[in-house]
Amino acid sequence: MKNWGLKLFSLLLALVLWLTLIPEEKTFSEKALTISLEPHNVPANMELVEKPPASIEVVIRAPNRIIDQITSANVVAKLDLEKATVIQQEYPLYETMISVPSGAEVIKVTPNKVNLQLEKTREVMLDVEPNIIGKLAEGLQIQKIEVSPPKVKVIGAESKIRDRDKVRTSPIDISDLAQTAEFQADLILPNPDLRLVSSPTNVKIKIIVQANDKEK
Repeated sequence: MKNWGLKLFSLLLALVLWLTLIPEEKTFSEKALTISLEPHNVPANMELVEKPPASIEVVIRAPNRIIDQITSANVVAKLDLEKATVIQQEYPLYETMISVPSGAEVIKVTPNKVNLQLEKTREVMLDVEPNIIGKLAEGLQIQKIEVSPPKVKVIGAESKIRDRDKVRTSPIDISDLAQTAEFQADLILPNPDLRLVSSPTNVKIKIIVQANDKEK
């Protein structure tokens, strides 16, 4: 206990010198981040019907000189589904799935597994149903409605498509219609998880109008 003050000062001085002289790349820190989880390489004949969580938690270890540069913007988890099947629902998460800046490493991933569901893809031709609103003026009637094309090809997961489904059009108001006219109408799919195979997203609707036959 002799000269304890001098000894304490010496210890503090040695600590300061150690912290000052040690190279910055030799000192490490850890940081917890919430990062995006991105599914990749979904097989071409399958649909992702139940997605995994959009984000996961990770702990990153890196030299102090770069730890502040590591954020959720430059750390991403990529879940490779190239070999996924419709049977498998649980997928493990590994540190190697996570892209980090050079010099950093992932030491913990939470959760260590996620659930998702794949289904086979199905294509089907569905009828286009015009969505007519309003009422013609007195003395007029619709003789015929022509739709071009009358059917469109729709693609999606098997469970999302039903043969009796129809693709409706955006509303077509006939209240001010006095004669035969053509309209371009957007297509509205029966399920938001479905998509059109062809690139056009609208159809041509021809409404043929005639005067009422008073003799009938």
